[in-house]
Amino acid sequence: MKFKLIDRYIFGQVFLACFACIIIFMIVWIMPEIFLKTVQRVISGVYTVETGVEIILYELPKVLNIALPVGMLLGCLLTFDKLSKDFEITVLRGSGISFIRIIASVIILSVFATFVTFVVGSKLLPVSAAKLSIIKGEIKTSQFVFPVKNPDDSMNKIIIVSNFDDNNIRDVIVLNFYNSAEEGSSLLSSVIVSDFVKYDYKKWIINSGKKYLISKDGIFHKIDEISNLPVLENESAKNAFKLMKYSINRDRELTNAQISEYIKLLKKEKMDDEYRFMLNKYIQRYVHSFMCVLFTILGCILGFSKPREQKFIGMLAAVGIIFAYYITIPFFDMLAEKAILSPWVTSMIAPVCAVIVIIVLKKVKDL
Repeated sequence: MKFKLIDRYIFGQVFLACFACIIIFMIVWIMPEIFLKTVQRVISGVYTVETGVEIILYELPKVLNIALPVGMLLGCLLTFDKLSKDFEITVLRGSGISFIRIIASVIILSVFATFVTFVVGSKLLPVSAAKLSIIKGEIKTSQFVFPVKNPDDSMNKIIIVSNFDDNNIRDVIVLNFYNSAEEGSSLLSSVIVSDFVKYDYKKWIINSGKKYLISKDGIFHKIDEISNLPVLENESAKNAFKLMKYSINRDRELTNAQISEYIKLLKKEKMDDEYRFMLNKYIQRYVHSFMCVLFTILGCILGFSKPREQKFIGMLAAVGIIFAYYITIPFFDMLAEKAILSPWVTSMIAPVCAVIVIIVLKKVKDL
């Protein structure tokens, strides 16, 4: 297909409208939540001017990642609504040009927007989120719970870490379980408490601590001093340490490669809830980028209107679509984490719904 004059004209109109909508959305989003708060803290002396500027700049990738699909939807709607009101669409349709052919150049633009959205979400956002965390001096929670299971999938032990950095693991509690528990008896065989655990890339070793032995009727009957006791060894030790490192980061602070490795480790160690949640967030990165294409088509369809048709109808529908898309993301995250629905299902609900809406609107508008 050649890029004809009409394609260049529509492409230029949509590009300018989408660019304007993206900028306006970013300004509206940044002003109350980010810009004003940052300015207040600069004035009060909490931040220097340089720090304030850095914070605003590093917030941009997060906002841009949200703004790109929204800008494509609104930009296409406004452009095609204007073309419809000016009878330009009527002329094109009267010349025998199909709806698909009219929006062909816009689809090319949406593919480019998809690529930019993916790069922003998978490359720029993790870097900017990590930088913001450092600049703001955020204290990340470092509590980590690592279950160790027997070959028959019964619980062997649970390791609870309250604080760690580098290879130093502090404030550790190890809950050891009986291999088999009779009905009415205690599951715990002992509890180990230690202020410090050393990781040497092969083992987690308790240098010193106390071991509280528990009888099967649930009574502490002995306390032992322990030293140089390995609580994790070999592959489990390495996997646990990697998982612990990843666990303190939010999903947007991790690159695609890091999330992929994190997911594999979670699955291997049978940490099912976190595995489902992170798999859902990983798939969402690709789905969210592709939503640029679907939102673009929706915007074009909503913009196709009769000369006297009110603009606010299409705009109201667009706002409803945007609101429904972003407000349901945490809900689907929860459904995936709790195994109510598969992560593959929860992450694909939005694009499937968008396709259904596109088909319905196309028929209703007789395109």
